[in-house]
Amino acid sequence: MFLGPTGVGKTEVARSLAEALFDSEHQIIRIDMSEYMESHSVSRLIGSPPGYVGYDEGGQLTEAVRRKPYSIILFDEIEKAHPEVFNILLQILDDGRLTDNQGRTIDFKNTIIILTSNIGSEFLLRNDADAQKEVQNLVKSKFKPEFLNRIDEQIIFNPLGLKVQIEIALKMLNDLKKRLLEKNIMMNFDESIQKYVIKHGYNDEYGARPLKRYIQRHIETLIATKIIDGSIEPHQKYSLTVKDDELALIKDN
Repeated sequence: MFLGPTGVGKTEVARSLAEALFDSEHQIIRIDMSEYMESHSVSRLIGSPPGYVGYDEGGQLTEAVRRKPYSIILFDEIEKAHPEVFNILLQILDDGRLTDNQGRTIDFKNTIIILTSNIGSEFLLRNDADAQKEVQNLVKSKFKPEFLNRIDEQIIFNPLGLKVQIEIALKMLNDLKKRLLEKNIMMNFDESIQKYVIKHGYNDEYGARPLKRYIQRHIETLIATKIIDGSIEPHQKYSLTVKDDELALIKDN
């Protein structure tokens, strides 16, 4: 179980595990538990009963595992799930298999199950001395002992420090740099851009997600506009920097 504030990398770690273990970050089955807050929605995991709409389609979970038996299964925001969902999870964690609505036995033994939760994030964001203990106490009060007893590890993600924020911003900018290079545009982002993006785009409450949106809305939009008006041409080198707290594009010699 991954615990921690939103935007600190819980889902990204799951993707990285999928790539490391199954050779593709796409070998991940993500189930958003906010969609399973009602008792009637539980049947969607294993499929509708005979005679009901969607019977032939199978369950969202069982059908996905049947098609991709070697996968990471990510139950996102598990604390939002209806209590009846945990009966299904207990069976999977106990037996490693589940019977779908059509009577087929779905094997989960080649999957890795990760649960994420934002429980206790407020303590972690405040950097309380006993934050981790407070989170663990909240987890014990929220989930039944028989469920927690079947979880191998509880991993708590702390809020991102400045060094990690810079590394994330650099990775996002490098990804953009690679995409531009595919269009024969050579773009360099100097160190001031990383700090600028963090200053204007990072949010303690929402983590690293706003960084991506900020880069899309401000840096990618600026570059796209310059490409359209002819200021950026293929096979040329450019640098994006910051001057007087404003983005500035420079053509390199």
